[in-house]
This record gives sequence, structure tokens and C-alpha cells, in this order.
Amino acid sequence: KVRKSVASFTGVRSWNDLGFRKDLKKVRKSVASFTGVRSWEGLKVGQLVVPLARSFNYATMDLESGSHHMKSELEITKGSSHSRSLPPLSPHRRPSLAALVGGGYSVDCLWSATEYLLIVVAFSSQLEEHKDTRRHLQCFITFGSHLLIEGLLFVVILFLLTQKSYKPPKRPLTEKEVDELCDEWVPEPLIPPITDEMKYEPPVLESAAGPHTVINGKDVVNFTCADYLGLLGNEKLQDSCTKSLEKYGVGSCGPRGFYGTIDVHLDCEARIAKFLGTPDSILYSYGLSTMFSIIPAFCKKGDVVVVDEGVHWGIQNGLYLSRSTIIYFKHNDMKSLESILENVTHANKRTKKLRRYIVVEAVYQNSGQIAPLDEIIKLKEKYLFRVILDESNSIGVLGRSGRGLTEHFKVPIDKVDIVTAAMGHALATEGGFCTGSNRVIDHQRLSSSGYVFSASLPPYLASAAITAIDVLQENPNLITKLKENVTALRKGLSDVQGLEIVSDSESPMVFLRLKKSTGSLKGDLRVLQDVANHLLKEHSVFVATTKRSTVDKCKLPVGIRLCVSAAHTETDLQKACDSLKRTTALLLTGQ
Repeated sequence: KVRKSVASFTGVRSWNDLGFRKDLKKVRKSVASFTGVRSWEGLKVGQLVVPLARSFNYATMDLESGSHHMKSELEITKGSSHSRSLPPLSPHRRPSLAALVGGGYSVDCLWSATEYLLIVVAFSSQLEEHKDTRRHLQCFITFGSHLLIEGLLFVVILFLLTQKSYKPPKRPLTEKEVDELCDEWVPEPLIPPITDEMKYEPPVLESAAGPHTVINGKDVVNFTCADYLGLLGNEKLQDSCTKSLEKYGVGSCGPRGFYGTIDVHLDCEARIAKFLGTPDSILYSYGLSTMFSIIPAFCKKGDVVVVDEGVHWGIQNGLYLSRSTIIYFKHNDMKSLESILENVTHANKRTKKLRRYIVVEAVYQNSGQIAPLDEIIKLKEKYLFRVILDESNSIGVLGRSGRGLTEHFKVPIDKVDIVTAAMGHALATEGGFCTGSNRVIDHQRLSSSGYVFSASLPPYLASAAITAIDVLQENPNLITKLKENVTALRKGLSDVQGLEIVSDSESPMVFLRLKKSTGSLKGDLRVLQDVANHLLKEHSVFVATTKRSTVDKCKLPVGIRLCVSAAHTETDLQKACDSLKRTTALLLTGQ
């Protein structure tokens, strides 16, 4: 009631709207005018007792400053001309209250509601002014520190801008210094120094590659050609190529996207898709460039690709062109693969649009080992990765009908996102293909550089691929014969001195490595190359070492690779085993 009366008396709507900083003068003028005095200083306390006492009956007033608190009650009878005496104030608060009231009034005369009202107004005003002063001081200190720091920075920047850059004084060289520099200069050779590896001259074939070939006028048993089914020189393939040459000519003279597509290309793509049980396929003109083009078409900058450390150079180059983040896992080690997949998934948990791939070979060209596809698919589904599988050395070899690694492990081919292969191995032709869903294939027709910008596969090679698939399906015994030859060769080389077999038993390649390494890849390669040269020169057996270029990042140990063919005879296999045993006994006595 007191607050409402004072608010009404001073002309404001409510007590809360009464701001003492803003309305203090208004309060003072109103009270002075009400009591009939000219100024606030001339106001006598007793003049306010009767008017204000009639305006309210009860009041409760709070005065607080820190820990001090004063509460008093005043009951005034309506219409009474006098009021009750108030309880005396504590002695230690009298001076401060008397000072707040001003005008020299003593504390003893503070006995009416008017006195308390004056105390409330004056004391609250003092508190507000004190708070405002402290707030202004804090703002000034904060704002002033900002101004000081910014001013110093401005001075430093201005100082640096006005300074001249330091340039060492230029002094021309003396004739003596010029002569010394000329004497010290040694020109780089026009060609690099010739090493022992560069001096090696590879054998030159004088006939078609097959289970047997001619080198330097001698007939040799060939274990370097990946003609796994022995279809090189097959009469049906030759007849198909001849008819295609007569009809279409040698080349297609253009890329597929412009004027290089011929009906035989479409027939070949449909035949591959039907053979492997996929919706669609796409042809490439060169086997090695298949992976060069497919990987960059799907893997872009920022994507994560987890790849086996033993993949061949074609896959490595495709990964390099993709500019993706490449992470290698240990060769054919599923524990290492799962650990990396888990780390990648955890690190990129918040990245929703990140594409992640696993890249493996069905049969590794650098080791002859077979990838455990069933375990890879489980990890793929667990960690939500896509799988790119290279079946270059497994198509026509693995599985009951030669459909590759998926048939070998009885995994539905649609579980693998992208399947690729080079046709220069078991299919005895050239080029490569990719097979999968319609979406995967259609994407490559506009995004794959090898398909868009390279001339298409020569028509006669596409015809040869179609015929090779037909021959494979008509003669399933070719796969059986190949497996028998692999088993016989592995058995004959199981006790060869100084070498050990590291390839899988069902792999079409028999891969031999040194039991005791020399300590370096170059040293191992030199020893193995001596074995290969001796076999060719003394025993007419042609084998190849896994020699790598300087850009090949494969870190697997080097070895001797023997590619077995269904066209090899028992005599060929026995000759290879006996020759290797005699050669290693001669050259690897310390192994």
C-alpha cells in the first residue's frame, strides 16, 4: 500500500517503474510542492506527517545494504493526526541514516512514516548511484583495456607498414670468385649411370607365346605366359578373329562415346554379363588401363580407400589418380583389415557423405595367394564399405565353372559392388571389363576416362572374348586339367633347395621365394634372376622373376612366378621340376 501511494503521489504507474536516477528530481519537486516549500532542502519533516498519515493505514518497509536489514511496521489510524512512536534504531546505524536524510535532522525525530519514506527514497537513490558508478567503472576498465590493446596493435601495424624490406647489398663477383665457381661446377650426365639391372637384356621371343615358344632359336617350355586355359592358338578363336577382321577391319577408329561402338562390343558386354550373372557389363580397350579408369571414376578426393599392400601396379596407379586417402593393410591379413576399418569408421563417424572402399585382388599377382572373399564381405557389411574386386587371375580358373572368386567361395556376385578383370589371361585375348549393377556401369560411360577418351577395343578381340567364354562353357575339363597340372608342379617343387612355395594350392600361379633373404630386395632379386637365367640358358625352361619398376609401391618380397597352363604336359612339368632342383642345388648351396 505504501508503494502504491508513493507511486500515485509521484505520478508514475507503479512502484517498479520508479527509477531513482531518472525520477529522483521529480519526487523531490512533488514532495516539496505538496508541503508548500520552495525546495527539497527546506522541507521540514513534521510538515509531511499528517498528509501522508491519512493516505495509508499500514506499511512494511525494507531497507537493506549488504548484510544490514531494517524492517519496521507502522500502524496509523485513519484520520488520526498523530502516529505511534517507532522502535528506536540501533545506535551504529543512526549516523548513516541521519546523513542520508540530510538537513541536519537528528535520528531521534525519525518517528513517522514520512521519515521512513524519506529514508527509502534517499537510501535507494544512493544505492542506485553507487551501483551505477561501479558498473560504469567496470565498463570503463574493460572497454579501456580493449582500446589500449587495439591501439598498440595499430601502432605495431603502422610501424611495420612504414618499414622498408631488408635487401642485402648487391656486390658483383670478382674474377677470382667466378673462376672458382667455374672450376667447382660439374655437369650432370646426359644419361644416368648404367647399373647391372639395366645391363640385363630380356629374352626376345621369336614365335607366339604359348606353353612352348622359341627364344634364340631354341624351343623352350614357357612358364611366363598367363594362358591358364591354353586357349592361345585355339582354332575356334582364330576363326572368330579372322571373320571379324574381314567384316570390321583391324581397329574401331574411335572411342565408344563417339563413333567407336560396334555391334560386337555390345554382344561381348552382354555375353560377359550373362556368363557372370550380372545385370550389365562394360568393355575397356586395354587390360591394365581398366583399373586406371575404374578406380578414379568412383573414388574421388576425400574418399577413403583401404587396399591390400600386395596389389599390382595397375591398381596402385588407379589409386594415385583418384587422389583419395589411401590406407594399406597387411597382405591378406583380415585382422589388420578389420582394425583399419574400425579405426576409419570411428574417425569418420560424423561424416555422412564419405565414400569408403575396400580394394583387393582375387588372386594376387605378386604372391599367388587367394583373397578370403567370404570374410571380406562380412567386414564390408559390418562397417558399411564398398568392395572393388580385381578378378584378372581368377576368371576362367576358380570356381566349378570358372566364374571366379565369387563362385569359389559361393558368395552372390551382387555382394561385390564392382568386379573387374583383364581378358589377357584365361580368355586369351586383350582388353578388360567391369561388371555389376546398371547404376555402376552407366556411371562409367560418362565418368571413366579409359572408356570416354580411348579408342574402343578392336572388334576382332571382342569376338575372341565371346568365343573364349563359349569354349570354356563347352569344355569344363580345361579347369580340371589346369588344377591337376598345378597340383603336380607344386608336389614336384615341394622339396626344392633354398626356395619355398608361398602361393595357395588352387592358385594358377606357383610362387617361389627365398627361404633366407639376403636382406634387401635388390639382393634377393639378383639371386633369383641368376636362377632364372641359368634355367633358360642351360635347361630351356623360361620363368620370370617379379621384377618391379621404381614407381611400384608393393612391399612384398620378390620371387619366381611360374604360370601354369592346362596345355602343359606332364613332360613339361617334370622338366621344370628337375631343372629347378639342379639349378638351386648349384646356385643356392648356402640357402
